[in-house]
Amino acid sequence: MRSKSGNIHKIYPVVTGKKVELPFYTEKLSAGFPSPANDYFERSLDLNEHLIKNPSATFFVEIQGDSMIGAGIHSGDILIVDRSLEAANNKIIVAVINGEFTVKRLYWKNGTVRLMAENPNYNPIEINEGTEFEIWGVATAVIHRL
Repeated sequence: MRSKSGNIHKIYPVVTGKKVELPFYTEKLSAGFPSPANDYFERSLDLNEHLIKNPSATFFVEIQGDSMIGAGIHSGDILIVDRSLEAANNKIIVAVINGEFTVKRLYWKNGTVRLMAENPNYNPIEINEGTEFEIWGVATAVIHRL
């Protein structure tokens, strides 16, 4: 699925059942010179368990565009979105506005609703009485390739 506004490129469901455990080093990693004594791991980590709290209410979206770069969300990133979480002021949400998907930061105070980009090149989207608006979920994590 693709939005005309260019924010969401694809939507993927969460597939559960297959567990993939990867080595997890419990020592904190220094950004400087690593210690040679830290050549072991203590347990394994399943990224599904770590990143997805409500599998039946969670989906992935591939992002397209640069409107959320200030929040660390770049074009090509995968956003993890949970539909069971309640949207609140200042949360990053996936919404449908007049039939188009978008990812923005929610501003919701004193009856005013705006969707804010995290890039100064984009204007806020005002949500008023005539706007078709539905919140699809709250972003919980972003998978960003280096």
